[in-house]
Amino acid sequence: MTSHVPNEARVIPLRPPAARTEDRPSAREPLWRDLVGDVLRRERLAQERTLKDVAESARISMPYLSEVERGRKEASSEVLAAAAGALGLGLADLLARAQRELVRVTASHTGTGRGRGGSGARYDGMCLAA
Repeated sequence: MTSHVPNEARVIPLRPPAARTEDRPSAREPLWRDLVGDVLRRERLAQERTLKDVAESARISMPYLSEVERGRKEASSEVLAAAAGALGLGLADLLARAQRELVRVTASHTGTGRGRGGSGARYDGMCLAA
């Protein structure tokens, strides 16, 4: 048996209001996984190592490492530590390099070199991914 619900009693979810143009950033901020992947790929290429070699050293699959490098997978801290270790880096080194890249990219997007707040303060804190 189905019950009939009158039209006025039905709940219809509303879409959130569209962001106003002035509320949108001028350029999309980078994702943490893109930054970390870029750092891993640059370090691997600087060492002239193959994806296969690094994946085997890190004990992760080559396709998965490729996806991480391209920013398509949000890797766990264990996977990031393994990939960094295979490249002779510590996890802190990897994250610090990604953080510096975030500051560089954010500064170039805003065109001010001041980051998002516009206060002139540098981002010296470590960025951590959850």
